[in-house]
Amino acid sequence: MDCVLVVAGTDQGKAFLSDLLKARAFDRVVAVSNGGEARRAMIEDSYDLVLINAPLRDESGFELAISVTQSTDSSVIVLVKSERADEAAEKVEDFGVLIVPKPVSRQIFYQTLKIATASRRRMLGLINENTRLQHKIEEIKLVDRAKCALIQYRHLTEQEAHYYLEKQAMDQRLTRRQVAEEIIKTYEG
Repeated sequence: MDCVLVVAGTDQGKAFLSDLLKARAFDRVVAVSNGGEARRAMIEDSYDLVLINAPLRDESGFELAISVTQSTDSSVIVLVKSERADEAAEKVEDFGVLIVPKPVSRQIFYQTLKIATASRRRMLGLINENTRLQHKIEEIKLVDRAKCALIQYRHLTEQEAHYYLEKQAMDQRLTRRQVAEEIIKTYEG
């Protein structure tokens, strides 16, 4: 992780968490005092990790944590008093928010940080795979649409349309998608 947003209501809390994070190699640590500042900071920049020391001055911190998980791909860790940790976990764990009880044990904090890092890497991998598959589906739909145009306007069979598309792509050194787009433009457009 490169960039971390620390949200803590006190200067002491911000300093403590920033010191904990300095032990790990982060490119940038930004510290803010409340949920409003955190939301503005996330509009201006993206963060790999959002670390919330709950409660905040203007809110409990749970709303912010849920909001972050729903609108960004950032990992979120919330620090709460140990007596409220179970209650907090019930509220936010379905959203992928990790809870660390206070007072903070360095060992538990760093383990949670590793889990957040690993989870984020896995999530980004799944997002990339999903994007790749979406593009593949779009290409298949486009190619099928081009085949239908060839069948309708050139009276080819589906097999002949497929062969025509493949041959055009090979002969012109274009992708099947590019050839399909040209066919659609020619016959439908």
